[in-house]
Amino acid sequence: QVQLVESGGGLVQAGGSLRLSCAASGSIFSINAMNWYRQALGKQRELVAAITSGGSTNYADAVKGRFTISRDNAKNTVYLQMNNLKPDDTAVYYCKARILRTGWSTLNDYWGQGTQVTVSS
Repeated sequence: QVQLVESGGGLVQAGGSLRLSCAASGSIFSINAMNWYRQALGKQRELVAAITSGGSTNYADAVKGRFTISRDNAKNTVYLQMNNLKPDDTAVYYCKARILRTGWSTLNDYWGQGTQVTVSS
């Protein structure tokens, strides 16, 4: 089965940086879009950044200019570089990947376990 394992979260001061990673493993033929979501306490999960298989990116307005999403297709990994972090960025961050499994003809979405990012003021 496909698994997504996240890493890189932690506690930082406002203005600091973190780099999140999400690595997919398993019987994977290809990975389509890879996204980062976040969910703050008491709030809905929101899309933070998205990247297509071709490398096109989109960002939530709140993170534009500060966050950068990228992917390493050879490693089946998506990254989120977060700079100039703000307290409002505090949330659990989740990656999601749309994956075609080996031997299958349809795409399915898979989620990482989530990683906590806490930004202190």
